Amino acid sequence: MVDEERSPEETLRIIDEQSVATVKRLYGDPLLLYVPWGAAWLLGFGALFLHYGLYGQSYAPITQMQAVAVLMGAQLVAGAVAAYGIVRMNMLVRGDSAARGMMYGYAWFAGMLLMSVIAARMGPLLPDHESGLLWGGSALMVVAVLYMAGGAVWLNWPMFFVGAWTAGVDALGVLLGAGWHALLAAVLLGGGFMVAGLWLRRCL
Repeated sequence: MVDEERSPEETLRIIDEQSVATVKRLYGDPLLLYVPWGAAWLLGFGALFLHYGLYGQSYAPITQMQAVAVLMGAQLVAGAVAAYGIVRMNMLVRGDSAARGMMYGYAWFAGMLLMSVIAARMGPLLPDHESGLLWGGSALMVVAVLYMAGGAVWLNWPMFFVGAWTAGVDALGVLLGAGWHALLAAVLLGGGFMVAGLWLRRCL
């Protein structure tokens, strides 16, 4: 029995669905690449903001080390989820693209490890507020640079612009001080990454 011929509208619909599926495979799931970081920063930098306050007075009974532990723990989880998204994306490609993805994943690990070593070594030499700013500012610097690099590797403009946005917010926060940095990172980056992930997922 011969299948009925598809109408032009049906053919275009199938082409669109396949195009969307291909884009998702090539660029990864935005929910895995953006939302985990947003949730981690909303939680971690929110804890730091409650500790610092805007004018040197804490808004909640949480120590700096507790807040930093929340931030770093949340970032580790976010990094693991994002790495899973990148690995799943690279399972669908071969050759140079797969090699680029593998090296990019190693760059994340190396960047975060080096950041932690530098902050752990230099942090005790600084006042408490500056020590926390070192941890937060350097972590966001690594994320910003690697998101921009990832955007360049895969010609993914949204990823590149999100990295640039992260760099700008991080720089402004560092200039304004620990409390403002934590607030801006929690709201503009934490909330911003979650919105970006949901919006990009809807656009695909």
